[in-house]
Amino acid sequence: MNELINNDTNEFGSVKISEDVVATIAGIAASEIEGVAGMSGGITGGIADILGMKNTSKGVKVEVGDKQAAIDLYIIVDYGTKIKELGEKIQENVKKTVETMTGLEVVEVNVFVQGVNFAKKTDTEDEPRVK
Repeated sequence: MNELINNDTNEFGSVKISEDVVATIAGIAASEIEGVAGMSGGITGGIADILGMKNTSKGVKVEVGDKQAAIDLYIIVDYGTKIKELGEKIQENVKKTVETMTGLEVVEVNVFVQGVNFAKKTDTEDEPRVK
């Protein structure tokens, strides 16, 4: 996945963008949306978490051509979130961000909901105790 893509050639030379860069941009853009509890990564994401490393491309798969990109996002949502609306917001933000930063045309953003995060109650959320 560390392949460099020839995105632009001009009189000064060429600009090459790694697929990892596109995946990182997409992962951050998706995580910015309220209701996204996190990204769902495979075994490599788990290893990075254990080692304390932040993997911003976890849960993101990209296919990049010369001028276009297709992005798959694997997410975990917060309980109570309207998933359809959340998916549309993610698609819009990821498409806009990747296109703005890279100049690639994003032809599709697929969102796969892999799980639901149930927030744990804290003592401040409990009802007041009467003595």
